Amino acid sequence: MTILTFLNYAGVFVFAATGALAASRRQLDIVGFIFLANVTGIGGGTIRDLILGDDPVFWVREPLYLVTGTAAAILVYFTAHLVESRYRVLLWLDALGLSFYSAMGAAKGLDLGSDPMVAVVTGIFTATLGGVLRDIIAGEPSVLLKREIYVTAALAGACVYVAMHLAQIDMMIAVICGSLAAFIVRGGALIRGWKLPVYKPQPGRTEAELKRDGVIRED
Repeated sequence: MTILTFLNYAGVFVFAATGALAASRRQLDIVGFIFLANVTGIGGGTIRDLILGDDPVFWVREPLYLVTGTAAAILVYFTAHLVESRYRVLLWLDALGLSFYSAMGAAKGLDLGSDPMVAVVTGIFTATLGGVLRDIIAGEPSVLLKREIYVTAALAGACVYVAMHLAQIDMMIAVICGSLAAFIVRGGALIRGWKLPVYKPQPGRTEAELKRDGVIRED
């Protein structure tokens, strides 16, 4: 097994563990743990492969990914009660999985001959959609609706990887640097509350202002 293959399995395991932690917060049975863990672990990569036309998707070709997700679910099922703040652990494991997948998803896009911009998008999808599916199914507050930076972290990781790839830097170094960039950005959001400026609606013009500007004509 190569290091990159190991990182792929590690990413599935970590993301699957976050799904299992979400299941523990909802007090599901073992089947619920396994289902939610695997949806989270392989969800982003599945959508990536479907978009790229890589058929069959990765876990159909290599069912060991399902075994990996199931192992994470069983481990969490028997140990979740030992964790004092499961939601906090979920967030940090999610940050770790996002970091791996932002770079690995971009690498998969480039490996299949996609344009660099498309590869950045596949990196973002791979890193974030599994977590989105987890939150929807488990009824957790969606990570996308929080003000803390999330998708931006995946964007940073994918962009760093693609930029280093275009500079013909060794793939392993590019994966490490891309993952580290994503983790730093997401970690800063969790620790320091980093966020981007949000949209603030502006009040519309009053009737008097519209008449003044000639938008409304007085008969």
